[in-house]
Amino acid sequence: MSERPPISPRSPRAALEPEQVPPPPKRSERARNPFVVVGNAIITVVLVSMIGVGAAYVYGKQKIEAPGPLQEDKIVNIPSRAGMTDIADILQREGVIDNNRWAFIGSVFALKARSELKPGEYAFQKYASLRDVIGIMVEGKVVQHAVTIPEGLTSEQIAARLSDNDIFAGAVKEMPREGTLLPETYKFPRGTTRDQVIQRMQQAQKRVLAEIWERRNPDIPIRTPDQLITLASIVEKETGKADERSRVAAVFVNRLRQRIKLQSDPTIIYGLVGGKGTLGRPIKRSEIQQPSPYNTYVVDGLPPGPIANPGRASLEAAANPARTRDLFFVADGTGGHAFTETYDQHQKNVAKLRTMEKQLQIDAVEPADDALPPAAAGAPADTNPTATTVKPAPAKKPARSSAPPARQGAAQSTASPSVLQQ
Repeated sequence: MSERPPISPRSPRAALEPEQVPPPPKRSERARNPFVVVGNAIITVVLVSMIGVGAAYVYGKQKIEAPGPLQEDKIVNIPSRAGMTDIADILQREGVIDNNRWAFIGSVFALKARSELKPGEYAFQKYASLRDVIGIMVEGKVVQHAVTIPEGLTSEQIAARLSDNDIFAGAVKEMPREGTLLPETYKFPRGTTRDQVIQRMQQAQKRVLAEIWERRNPDIPIRTPDQLITLASIVEKETGKADERSRVAAVFVNRLRQRIKLQSDPTIIYGLVGGKGTLGRPIKRSEIQQPSPYNTYVVDGLPPGPIANPGRASLEAAANPARTRDLFFVADGTGGHAFTETYDQHQKNVAKLRTMEKQLQIDAVEPADDALPPAAAGAPADTNPTATTVKPAPAKKPARSSAPPARQGAAQSTASPSVLQQ
């Protein structure tokens, strides 16, 4: 064992005095270096900043993805040239974002979408988050408005409808040529110009016409796509029943083959009023013999152009008519038509309809001597179609009654037999 060093005795006074603690070691020259001090400060600042950024990121992410205040789906229009502050004000006013618009502005910067926000009409879903709102505007998912153009309208009537629809902008600079627009349901965003609408309808018509023309029956006496449109427009105006179009087309095709005048009342009307489409009164007897390029009681074959804008179904029917020998059709009193091959059977169908008309026309007013009575039930509202006949008969003054006899002096082409004889 090693011996412990002897402990020197301390005086009583020394024992009462506190022991002296050795002084702390001096800082090294390296620790006192100013570069080290600055470096430590920078590291501290960076660490604090990283913690702050991380906290801000977590908070911002929660804020951007949190459900918004919108209580129900809403459509909001963001005008063109609206700045980011203007957009925030509009969204705040419409209740899409909360009262802290700076949260929206900050989210736009965070998502790097400052220059990507697009104007337009947007549909925001209820409780849409800031991310949803900004994403919709960046992608330009504007509201698409469905616009339906009915079959059988003239180009002038279609242009008038577009002018009355306030979702479109601008004016129709040039009236489109008859028959060049495809009636259909289209979708457009608000602010689309009316000329753009017309261009789209024309492009759709060209595409559909080309497809149908390629699939047409090569035996039909139609030589050009324009003639197909003309025939289809007559079919469109003659019947509104889908299951009758091909058979109505067959009647006119058979007449063309046999060089029989088409004698379609809608063509007379178009010759009288042009693009306005409606006559507003029955056809007069004098107008049936009035010379006009569109009067198919006078001219042979097809008129010089379409009398309306036919739809796809009528174009299909004209290109591929039913395989029948029918030359006549007349309203059957139930909204449809009775088709026949012979004149005698056709006259019997006319007589049946006369009987039905007499039963229905209890309080009918006597027609004027020079006017044709209204079209029978089931005929299109904007035409005055007539019973189709071929054999001529001696002219005589019609009887003044509520149900006058069918005209027999010329072939008549459509649905209503209520026509006075020449």
